[in-house]
Amino acid sequence: LFTRRIFPATPRITRHKSRSTKSCKAFLPVTKVIMPILTVHLDKITNLADDDHIGNSDPYVKFELEQDNAFFDKDFGEMKSTKKKDEQNPVYGEDFHFNIPTLNNMELKVKVMDDDIGSDEKLGETKIELEKLGLSSTPMEVKRKVDNNFFSPDAYIFLKLSIDLSGE
Repeated sequence: LFTRRIFPATPRITRHKSRSTKSCKAFLPVTKVIMPILTVHLDKITNLADDDHIGNSDPYVKFELEQDNAFFDKDFGEMKSTKKKDEQNPVYGEDFHFNIPTLNNMELKVKVMDDDIGSDEKLGETKIELEKLGLSSTPMEVKRKVDNNFFSPDAYIFLKLSIDLSGE
């Protein structure tokens, strides 16, 4: 009785050196995939409500980038800004960079959070559909409402968005 082992077929390159034969795996050429880079410049937030019961709010911003598909959404990362202690009108001046394959169906979720002991509290949020903005390498100013305040002016976030198609 003979037993035969079956191995999956793998591409091989055979090189002949004198009389001996050596096999080695084939190597595909390395190609660099260039993905566009979305830059989000967080400028400032105005008129945040003070929802903190002890002291003032300590706001920070959480950015989540995802591709909104019909059945399965695909995440492209999450980034957070620095925290601004006791500030209702924080100024940030921070940049965030996301590698993305395309602007098609891309959505930037922006959440303004209050840094608290225990769990953080959401102060406001907005969603930005990037495909509809017509982004380019020139930064575009974007102002979005993040919170409807009943007894004071509404809270707004000020961003500058751009895309670098060269991926550098």
